[in-house]
Amino acid sequence: MPNPGTLTAREFTLRGVILGVLITFIFTAANIYLGLKVGLTFASSIPAAVISMAVLRLFKGSGILENNIVQTIASAAGTLSSIIFVLPGLVMVGYWAGFPFWQTAGICAVGGTLGVMFTVPLRRAMVVESDLPYPEGVAAAEILKVGSPAEGAPPPAAGEPGLRDVAIGGGLSAAFALISSGFGVFATELNGIFRIGATATGIGAGMSLALVGAGYLVGIVVGLATLTGVLIAWGVAVPILVYLHPAVAGSDFASYVNGLWRRDVRLIGAGTIAVAAIWTLIQLFGPMVKGIRASLVAVALVRAGRGAAVPETERDLPFDAVVRISLLLMLPLAGILYYFIGQSGVFSGATLWLLVITGTLFSFVVGFIVATACGYMAGLIGSSNSPISGIGILAVVSAGLLLVAVLGHALDDPAVQKQAIAVALFVTAVVLAVATISNDNLQDLKTGQLVGATPARQQLALIVGVIAGAAVIPPILELIYQAYGFAGALPRPDMDPNKALGAPQATLMSALATGILSDKLDWTMIMIGIGVGVSLIVIDEILKKLGGAARLPPLAVGLGIYLPAAVTTPVTIGAVVGWLADRSLKERAARAGAAFEIYAELPRRRGVLLASGLIVGESLIGVILAALIVAVNNQAPLALVGDDFTPIAEWLGGGAFLVACADLYRRVARSRSAWPNEG
Repeated sequence: MPNPGTLTAREFTLRGVILGVLITFIFTAANIYLGLKVGLTFASSIPAAVISMAVLRLFKGSGILENNIVQTIASAAGTLSSIIFVLPGLVMVGYWAGFPFWQTAGICAVGGTLGVMFTVPLRRAMVVESDLPYPEGVAAAEILKVGSPAEGAPPPAAGEPGLRDVAIGGGLSAAFALISSGFGVFATELNGIFRIGATATGIGAGMSLALVGAGYLVGIVVGLATLTGVLIAWGVAVPILVYLHPAVAGSDFASYVNGLWRRDVRLIGAGTIAVAAIWTLIQLFGPMVKGIRASLVAVALVRAGRGAAVPETERDLPFDAVVRISLLLMLPLAGILYYFIGQSGVFSGATLWLLVITGTLFSFVVGFIVATACGYMAGLIGSSNSPISGIGILAVVSAGLLLVAVLGHALDDPAVQKQAIAVALFVTAVVLAVATISNDNLQDLKTGQLVGATPARQQLALIVGVIAGAAVIPPILELIYQAYGFAGALPRPDMDPNKALGAPQATLMSALATGILSDKLDWTMIMIGIGVGVSLIVIDEILKKLGGAARLPPLAVGLGIYLPAAVTTPVTIGAVVGWLADRSLKERAARAGAAFEIYAELPRRRGVLLASGLIVGESLIGVILAALIVAVNNQAPLALVGDDFTPIAEWLGGGAFLVACADLYRRVARSRSAWPNEG
């Protein structure tokens, strides 16, 4: 293989771009479904790298740099699709009746491209000169190195982790999802509300292998922190609220308890998430300033003529071009916002232009601040664990308060209020698009640094991925909305609201925007959440100073309070499966007299690929089922059983779910290592 730092190595090729775009289409669709269902998305860099290596191996001259470009393009699927944390809110508040293609695509494309531009000046300080770990970037680089050996290198040994593991995980979760969500033979979750004297609590356990895979990837610390949030919500908050506000005699008790959680307890989670995000930004302020200064120094050296000898592996997009593109993008952003506001006819003249200018500047300035913060957070804890939801909450609250200041008493008019809510969600969506892509860009650039790629070409590749994702997000959103509907927003009156997708983050964003701009937000619960968040920060800092592995990330706890227990339980199960597998590998390494990190390298890689497959398989089945539902206008087109089968389905589903989790553990814990003394 040619030296990856030279121009002779294949890198930005037409076939690589086409393959990257195709993978982006598939993973974007999968991520949109998963995010709308449970509020989680998955990072697609690693499975995209594996697929790229398997496909490009069939062509002559492929290598590690070309595979890296493919995963860079496809990584946009794991990031830009997070726009669904906000955009469905425009349907929920009744401003949109669907997802207009050009407006939706424009928000994604402009915001995502700004995310790339804003992080280009930060690469040298945050990737090259910093000691940030970039966990996902390093993992993707290692997979690329193993899957793209140099010329003359021996072929990979039989049984090494690879595409086969992704296919096994994907096939298993796809089959489980088809039998449960499609045929109805397996239950999808178990839920129960229990009276305890004068109060009550509840329990929920979802049977989703995609969430097990997500839990496996985030790890035991995040998994247990999320479980802590569940215990705070259902073990403390719900019982107290039920005791203080008893249900009316004759009412549906289970619905009443669940309503308290949705209406009040989730706002506690929102407050916890918000204060955790603010604390993260405070911690990052110093490193952000240092990083920007280092980037500006590097730019000054280039302008002074001392950067001509910079090798390809150190060249970014030209800084002048980055500035010009960033400023030019304000024009289409302002144009989209002008049309978005003007089409309703509520505002015109000076007020319309005031809102357009205010919204554009807010998106640009807050987007830049968020890009710097998210880029650093990606390096610190990885893209998958970065608090994008918390960033969205801060953005929508800030936008809402800004609009209150701009519009004042005009908000007493319901039409003005509705328009203002929509504007708050619009600018939050742009900020979130910036955040998600900046979150991913530096992670990809770390992968590129480790494999000898050209940064400028990676930055161009990510823009290609952004545009591809922007093109596919609107039709997929429309398809899923027409098939399932969202909680509180069904496209047709004859649809079953119990089968609507929760879209949890979008529900929260729209509730916050509505509450602020109608002056009806229950700040009491949010303030309690802020208090909980502050307490968690203190506890986590104490644990940090004590050393050891024990931590309590405040953001993860906040998500545990906010998300349904049926979502968080399988995430915790997946994290525990990964922890148990690691324990077994440590015991095996000790018996073999091997260093654990070396011994467990191959089994751990297999676990990552299996978990990625679990996520992708179920998500793709969800998209396929959505297409069938729309095609036949039936919300259960493949159902083989009726509601009376539910008790049996719960037993069958629970048993199969446990068997699948045990199989994931077995495949990782009993996987053959590369240690020479072990056969």
